[in-house]
Amino acid sequence: MGFVRNPSMRSRDFLEGMLSDYVNGGKAKVKAPKNGSTRLMTALTFLQFAFAVYATFLLYYMSPAVDLRTKPDFTWATRIARNVKQLMIIPPHVVGRYQDAASFIRAEIPPITPSDVCENEKIDFMQKKSNDAQMIKLKRELYDEIRDFQSKTIGTETLAELMAMKSKWDMRGTNRPKVTVLLNHFKRKTLCSQLDSLLQQTLPFHHVWVLSFGSPNERSLKRIVESYNDSRISFISSNYDFKYYGRFQMALQTEADLIYILDDDMIPGKKMLQILSHVAGTEKYKNSVLGSIGRILPFRQKDFTFPSYRKFRSKEAGLYLPDPAYDITVDRIVQVDFLSSSWFLSAELVKALFIETPFTFMTGEDLHLSYQLQKYRNAGSFVLPVDPTDKETWGDSEHRLAYVSETTVIFKDIVQVRDDQWWRALTTGYVTQWAAMRPQKIDALFYAHSVDEVKALAPLLEKFRSTVGKKAYIVVSGGNFCTCENAAAALKWPKLVCRERRFKIFDLQIGALSGTSSSEIPILQAVYSSMKGLIKIHNPSVVITVTDIDPNVKKALKMAAETNANGTALVLLPRPSVSKVLWMADLRSTALPNWNRMRVSVNIITQNRAPSLTRLLKSLSDAYYIGDEIPISFNVDSKVDEATIKLVDAFEWPHGPTTLRRRIIQGGLIRAVSESWYPASDDDYGLLLEDDIEVSPYYYLWIKYALLAYHYDPQISFPELSSISLYTPRLVEVVKERPKWNPTEFFKRIHPNTPYLHQLPCSWGAVFLPKHWREFYVYMNMRFTEDAKANPVQIPKSRTNGWQASWKKFLIDMMYLRGYVSLYPNFPNQASFSTNHMEPGAHISAKDNVVRHDKADFEVPLLKQDFRPLLPNGKLPPPSKLPSLNLFNQPVSLKGLKAAGAKLGQDVLRCDNATEIVTVDHVSGLPRQCSKFL
Repeated sequence: MGFVRNPSMRSRDFLEGMLSDYVNGGKAKVKAPKNGSTRLMTALTFLQFAFAVYATFLLYYMSPAVDLRTKPDFTWATRIARNVKQLMIIPPHVVGRYQDAASFIRAEIPPITPSDVCENEKIDFMQKKSNDAQMIKLKRELYDEIRDFQSKTIGTETLAELMAMKSKWDMRGTNRPKVTVLLNHFKRKTLCSQLDSLLQQTLPFHHVWVLSFGSPNERSLKRIVESYNDSRISFISSNYDFKYYGRFQMALQTEADLIYILDDDMIPGKKMLQILSHVAGTEKYKNSVLGSIGRILPFRQKDFTFPSYRKFRSKEAGLYLPDPAYDITVDRIVQVDFLSSSWFLSAELVKALFIETPFTFMTGEDLHLSYQLQKYRNAGSFVLPVDPTDKETWGDSEHRLAYVSETTVIFKDIVQVRDDQWWRALTTGYVTQWAAMRPQKIDALFYAHSVDEVKALAPLLEKFRSTVGKKAYIVVSGGNFCTCENAAAALKWPKLVCRERRFKIFDLQIGALSGTSSSEIPILQAVYSSMKGLIKIHNPSVVITVTDIDPNVKKALKMAAETNANGTALVLLPRPSVSKVLWMADLRSTALPNWNRMRVSVNIITQNRAPSLTRLLKSLSDAYYIGDEIPISFNVDSKVDEATIKLVDAFEWPHGPTTLRRRIIQGGLIRAVSESWYPASDDDYGLLLEDDIEVSPYYYLWIKYALLAYHYDPQISFPELSSISLYTPRLVEVVKERPKWNPTEFFKRIHPNTPYLHQLPCSWGAVFLPKHWREFYVYMNMRFTEDAKANPVQIPKSRTNGWQASWKKFLIDMMYLRGYVSLYPNFPNQASFSTNHMEPGAHISAKDNVVRHDKADFEVPLLKQDFRPLLPNGKLPPPSKLPSLNLFNQPVSLKGLKAAGAKLGQDVLRCDNATEIVTVDHVSGLPRQCSKFL
């Protein structure tokens, strides 16, 4: 092939001549240059036709209809193929000529560059600025409040301080983070500006994914991406519009360390990737989502409702940060309720967005992300500060773009949807900045997983809500279990409460948001996460539910209550007991968290009165225990009979463990009683019962109520209280004449049914406090004598001085010397929580007991009805209102009782007879010193 191109010959003429040379066997000469493109087209058409003929003959001979036994002659086709091969595979010395032709073709279609396809968003207006002095003042005040609060609680840093913090990422070394940037585009013309900024970042990105979901500009967006010719930049499109959540779904696919998701109105400064990555690598902010624009959700108004986040001229409507309209810039990092327009977070945190089904896929992904991150990952949302003098540190260098086509401003329906969304988040446990800055304090938070549980809890809920000064709300599971509307109907409340923006019923939307599952984990997780937030916001003293609630829900409630550092007790009530504990609403909120602290044990002293023991055990079994664990012990002497042992062995006690203690050597009544119980802790209380005692069904409620009101309220100091009696005496026991006595008549001027304090301990059903019982043990050990007359304590005019075999005598002495008292009930006809049947035993009818006992003087009726309505004003009076009596049933103040003990001067330590009494170490019970009581 000696065909050489004339330098003046055009490429298309050269190519036509070359083709003619092959077709005519190399004999054709190059014609003079022809004008027009038809020659090139003719040559190409001929070449196409030649290949078509070759392919047709080839297919024909390969067809099954052709007789393959006849060997076809393909020499003509082989000749054509060789010529074509020579045309396509040009020898080295012809390459220059072919390249000239290719260069000409490329010159006709030049490569695309960004300058050819890029468009820029026109911003033909100035940044909005408000001249409303009142609004500027309100917004500025709220911002300053938020900054001051966060500065004191979590600490806030400037940009320089953030960059000085230690980070896991080394921006200049080998441990640089891989950052994938996701750009979501629809109509705006900002893609080139974003890509140009990202390509100039001080920390190079790992990948950029440009997303186009249902965009009418898909073709132009794709051309822009192609024009940059950068393998790190990819274009991902779909005809279906995945809306605002699609980009987060795509983010789940990245293998990068960190993700930066940008709205199309965000043009980040050149230092943003470096700043964001550094902060995300710090220990303090590693579990956070970072951004450049955020919102503070509304605060509660004076009428206890919450306004729309778009309410005008309202400080409570919240903040938009930064807000150039009100001259609010972010110079220190600030925690917000949710971020807008950009999100920087670890790839792992993105998963939290999809734990719950969003309220809607149409909008609100920004709030849903922050809400889910806090709820399930305990992660915060933060707006980073900027250097106002360095625009390259800004995450939003053209803030005016945010005001172009802002749907949350233009469309009223969108505003309503977003209002509903943040309110639902707040009522399902989202701890907003309002909640953090304005911690609430309520008395009770009820939880019901079903409509039946709402009905069971209704009496106590209504009692709380109707009690002056008390606050109580109810949480329902929602979804397919119990909706707000179901609960409102069960409570006979108007359904409007489910649409108001005020706290009454919280609907957790369980199932509706998370879907149905045969596993218990979604329910446990949803209840725990929501209740944890609600408890943190409202600080209830107690969370109340029914004992037979779903075990997984119970577990979730227990875990949630334990997260509250301020102390929240989980109260599990048997359904029949709910209406019996309405007095809970009368306790101070400071006492309620101690609901589960006390441990009252029943300690029975018995030996050979099986019928009496049977009656006692039945009365104990019929009582209300409101879900508490009540251990029971049987203390028998060595001479116990077989019937009693068999009775104890067959007894079933569903409220706690059962213990049997049997002596080897007969100890007698004084040892049997005093050694039947010893406190294991300061929250361990002992109820001592001889077997001829019988109790009221309400006896435990009286003990619980009294302990919470007088012993577990940190606002009350009542060190004189040593025991709580179940019994109301009818005689003045310690004087020789033993006159009858009726407290109802005695206290009628105060209130006929007021409880009262008495210096006499009760041996016919009483609960003893642990500190005083330890003290009593030591005292009795120091003062016990076989001969009662040898006892150094002789109380003037008291017949107790001669009691021989009585443990009670030593307790009376100690209480008299140190000014201690017991709490006694006082109801009509001296009805009590226990009664003594005065049956023959070690003391009653004993041979050496010269005192004869009339059963009518000791046996009192048992309370068979709720005692709360009988109390003064339907509740226990404060300690300062309780009347007090001395050992002889004479009214004496608590200070007067101490003065009488000091005057006697017969305690184990010698003290000033006018101003001092013995005080002890309450752990050991040992006397420590003399202390002044005046």
